[in-house]
Amino acid sequence: MTSARAGPRPCRAPARARRRPGAPGRRTAGYGRRVVNRNALRAGAVAAGVTLMTLISSPAFALTRDDGDDPGSGLSIGETLGYFVGLPILIFAVIAFLVSLPDIMRKGKN
Repeated sequence: MTSARAGPRPCRAPARARRRPGAPGRRTAGYGRRVVNRNALRAGAVAAGVTLMTLISSPAFALTRDDGDDPGSGLSIGETLGYFVGLPILIFAVIAFLVSLPDIMRKGKN
């Protein structure tokens, strides 16, 4: 008899070579016959740990005042931009100028 399908027949391993879930040689995490990928378990443990640490260090715990805690007044927008934007740019420019100063001096002599 001829097959209605054209082309080669799919190769299928013999029944004795096929493995069933939980068979020896498969990675299991000790849960009987259920196959559990160890990488998935590791990723779940890391995600749970990171979530727990994030919740523990949340800002809600910062609302409790400690002895000797005396917060000052907040910064204005101009002070914030000056401290966190302007000052780093100024420091970068000074360092860049000091690094290029020997080359500038050498070119001035020639």
